[in-house]
Amino acid sequence: MIRILAPLAILAAPAVAIAQDAAPQMSLEQRMLARCAAAIAITAEGQANGNTEALAYPDMTERGREFFVRAGARLMDELQLDRDGVSALLSREAQALWDDGTIQKVMPVCVPLLPSD
Repeated sequence: MIRILAPLAILAAPAVAIAQDAAPQMSLEQRMLARCAAAIAITAEGQANGNTEALAYPDMTERGREFFVRAGARLMDELQLDRDGVSALLSREAQALWDDGTIQKVMPVCVPLLPSD
């Protein structure tokens, strides 16, 4: 279970099955926002579990939570999604990052996007 905040728990739950053609059309910026939110949540979970690779990044407890909440709200607004829709979107992104093993490739791009202290 993701331990940052309840909104991140959606990434720990089984992905909501949505047909690929039902996925919203996203700009490159929106796609990266979703990927970073998912990568940050996965990294936060890894930090909570003592994962060495995850611990190499700044603490995701506060800044990661804030980024995730803002990213989710922005995606909901821009893509006109409800909570279930954004949950499915972020779950798909998290699963893709996990399946492809690309979390460590994405995180260096995402860390500078975190809110400053």
